[in-house]
Amino acid sequence: MSDFIAPFWGYFVGIVAMGGIVWCVWLLFTQRRWLGSAPANEAPDTGHVWDGDLTELNNPVPRWWTVMYLLLCVFAVGYLVLFPGLGHYAGTLRYTSADDLMRQQAAQEAATRPLYARYEAMPVPAIARDAQALEIGQRLFLANCAQCHGSDARGAPGFPNLTDGDWLYGGSPEAILQTITHGRHGVMPAWSGVIDARTASDIADYVRSLSGLGGDRSRVFSGKEAYGTYCVACHGEDAKGNQALGAPNLTDDVWLYGGSQRAIETTILNGRDSRMPAQDGILTPAQIRILTAWVWRQSHPDDAAARAGPPAAAAPAGKAEAPAAVSLNAP
Repeated sequence: MSDFIAPFWGYFVGIVAMGGIVWCVWLLFTQRRWLGSAPANEAPDTGHVWDGDLTELNNPVPRWWTVMYLLLCVFAVGYLVLFPGLGHYAGTLRYTSADDLMRQQAAQEAATRPLYARYEAMPVPAIARDAQALEIGQRLFLANCAQCHGSDARGAPGFPNLTDGDWLYGGSPEAILQTITHGRHGVMPAWSGVIDARTASDIADYVRSLSGLGGDRSRVFSGKEAYGTYCVACHGEDAKGNQALGAPNLTDDVWLYGGSQRAIETTILNGRDSRMPAQDGILTPAQIRILTAWVWRQSHPDDAAARAGPPAAAAPAGKAEAPAAVSLNAP
């Protein structure tokens, strides 16, 4: 697949590359006095004189330097014949960095396959109490997940905390495995075209009251009524959320985008759209299982299946706790 958006650019790159080499050779031949008719030992001055007797001479560069530069031009031509560099021309070796990367990845996967083989069929809770697996899982997390969730897995605004036991899609090993493998896409619809700012503020007051946060008590009743009209379908009558939809629990004082009055109003009026990228195709199934075990353990440090020790043949699957750790909207 070509990297150029139009055929013209391929020819343009080829002309510029070869034109640069030709220009360098031409420049060397026209500027070297020893390659011309004038004697090489002549060194006329430039006309610049300092302090009355300090004259700047126009000495040519050493001959060996010119020869070396010509050899570099020859090398450049040879390189462009063998490797891609002239636009659409692929080179006689047909080399591409993408193919080279795939070969290196295949070699790396083959070298590490024996290491991961023992974890491919092992239950996630059993992996979570394997010391070597946890070391691997931490490295996988730092390389693939820390950019969003932080190196301590405690998240950031818009990216869930993976250590607090509060989950959007379910915190069981199976739910986390599903999230990491296939990703999640959470959408909180914007209500700005349906309700006004006053109503959004009333709902925010009511939602904050569910977590015991301060607010205008006189507006909680009207906010509850508006909640029952616009929000109950996703977050439920008890406002405890819906794992199937990724709708967060609004009663636990855990907020993905902030729990202030203004932050909740912004979420209600403008909505949220967040995406957890799928790791299938980036990580191998065994790597995903190990990463799942590491993430699961962060919120189950005292769980019997997650305590340090020799891996069991079959460990209990663990409770399916609150909804899953992935980026999704919450007020």
